[in-house]
Amino acid sequence: MENNLHSSVDADEVARFEALAETWWDPTGPFRPLHRLNPTRLQFVRDRAVAHFDRPADTVRPLEGLSAVDIGCGGGLISEPLARMGAAVTGIDPSEKNIGIARAHALHSDAGVDYRATTAGELAATGARFDLVLNLEVVEHVPDVDAFIADSALLLQPSGLMVCATLNRTLKSLALAKIGAEYVLRWLPRGTHDWRRFLTPAELAGSIRRAGLAVTGLQGVGYAPLRDAWHLTADTAVNYMMVAVRPSA
Repeated sequence: MENNLHSSVDADEVARFEALAETWWDPTGPFRPLHRLNPTRLQFVRDRAVAHFDRPADTVRPLEGLSAVDIGCGGGLISEPLARMGAAVTGIDPSEKNIGIARAHALHSDAGVDYRATTAGELAATGARFDLVLNLEVVEHVPDVDAFIADSALLLQPSGLMVCATLNRTLKSLALAKIGAEYVLRWLPRGTHDWRRFLTPAELAGSIRRAGLAVTGLQGVGYAPLRDAWHLTADTAVNYMMVAVRPSA
């Protein structure tokens, strides 16, 4: 457990996303890349959860009866569709403003998500545990990755599943995810990412192992510009997702 429950939160990063809070649900705004990426992320999470928990795949609510926490949920772009898949979702974010936006949107969509302005460390300290722990596009924004992953691992039930999504630190990601996305295509506001904080799969896997979990899957995510669509790929040089579980005793 962290000695300082906020040591894995960067106030500048929180403020940067808080300034954009009103645009979370605008599919043409600053979060457009996440809106376009969402179907691929959600399908991956759904398929992995269905397989891990031995759930029927041919239903609109395959996660019925499972609990899930969406860490760094922002405006709820992952939390709401996850709830529609049947999961009992808790969405957490250190920004009160982001949580306010998420709650307001959930009222109109009847998503039924439990949104809380808190951190993974603070939530873990309450004894809360979940079947599914999601860290999607969060780890590259925290100052202490080991502390953050350790707190995330504490939230995981013994038989649970954790899914992380982030950006690799490669020259390709510097060219595409930083320079291309922020300065050339202007998909994202300048300064959204610090390339030096991107994590290689080996670095993220190391943090996960030090938190007492075992990595069970690595999946690349690619972008097809002609189709303006994201897809799963073997290439992990830019975006990737990692799956982890608690090893059997």
